[in-house]
Amino acid sequence: MTYFALNASVLLTLFVVLNLFLRKTPWKLVGLTLLATMVLTAIFDNVIVGTEIVAYDATKILGVMIGLAPVEDFAYTIAAALLIPAVWILLGNRKNR
Repeated sequence: MTYFALNASVLLTLFVVLNLFLRKTPWKLVGLTLLATMVLTAIFDNVIVGTEIVAYDATKILGVMIGLAPVEDFAYTIAAALLIPAVWILLGNRKNR
């Protein structure tokens, strides 16, 4: 399985679950969180790939790079930007019941 296939399946599932369980998704907040974390991810992923702390199998990536980091590596940031606000809202709603 390629990194893209794995990331796409996880992100699609996460997106569907997010829209099923949250009546009103705070897309503006998710977008701002995503913007900030993508910038940080671009910086630090390039550092860890450049220093060879992390390496990727070239046969399992698309080949599209942002600096030294493959684009698939940014899926984890997208997942976190979707998942963390969703969990926060869901747990907050449970607490108020």
